[in-house]
Amino acid sequence: MFLKKLHWTFKRHPFLYISRFWLLSKNSSASAIANTSYNTLNTKESIPSCFFKVNERIFEHGKPDTDLECIKKLVTWLNRHTHVGPGVSAPSDRALQIMMYGKGGVCSDIAQIFNNFCVINDIQVREWGTTSVPFNVGNGGHSFNEFYSKELQKWILIDASLGVLFYGAQNNLLSVLGLYKKVRLGHAIEYRTIFKNNAIENEQIVKNYLNSDITPFLICDYRNATYDRFLKIGRPFIPVFVIHFLVYLLGKSYHYKFPLDNYKKIFN
Repeated sequence: MFLKKLHWTFKRHPFLYISRFWLLSKNSSASAIANTSYNTLNTKESIPSCFFKVNERIFEHGKPDTDLECIKKLVTWLNRHTHVGPGVSAPSDRALQIMMYGKGGVCSDIAQIFNNFCVINDIQVREWGTTSVPFNVGNGGHSFNEFYSKELQKWILIDASLGVLFYGAQNNLLSVLGLYKKVRLGHAIEYRTIFKNNAIENEQIVKNYLNSDITPFLICDYRNATYDRFLKIGRPFIPVFVIHFLVYLLGKSYHYKFPLDNYKKIFN
C-alpha cells in the first residue's frame, strides 16, 4: 500500500505536470486548429480489433441517422458498461478491457477510448484538456472530447465521462471554444446530461468549465498505435512518464495547442 501511494504521489508531482507543459505546449489560434482531427493520424486499420467487437454490441440494433444521436448512444453505452477508478495508463485495448471490468479509468482514459470508437464509426473527433492559468495545484485538469456533426456542420463539445452537452442561446449546441469564450464574456450557459436518471455533477461542471481561470488546450498528433506499442513493451516495468518521454525524444509525441491563451501564463 505504501509503495502504491508513493508511486501515485511521484506520478502526480507538480514538477512532472509543469514539465510536461513546458515540453509539449504550443500557442495556436481558432483558425489554425479548425480542421485538426484525431482521425487524421488514426485510421480504422490502426484501431485494435476489440473496439470493433464492442462496437457491434453498442449498435447491435442499428446506428442512429445523425452523428449527434450516434454519439449519445455511444456515450450512454460506455457509461453503463464502464466504471471510474484509478488511471489506467495502459495500451488502448487493455484500457478498454480494464474499464469494462470495472477496475479503473479516469476522464482521460474514457476520452481516449471514445476517440477510437468515433474513428470506427466515421465521426471526426478530437480530445481536449484543461488547466488553470496560472497553474493551481488544486486543479488537476480535465479531459473531454469534441466531435464534428456533419448534419449541423460544426464541432460540438461532449464530456463522455459526465455525459454532458453545453448550450448557448436558442438551444444552440456549443463547441469547446464557443463555450469558453461565452464563459469569459459572462454569457448564460446551459448544460444537460444525456444519461437518464443521473444527476449532473454541478461541482465538476463549475470547476472544469465555468471558471474564468480555466484554459483549454487541444491534444494534437496523438498516434494510438505508437503509444500502444510502447506501452505494451514498457509496462509495467517502466513508469508511464518515462515511456512518454522516450516517445517524445523519438519525435513521435503528441503535443498541446493553446488557441485562447498564451500557454506561458500557466507558469506565472
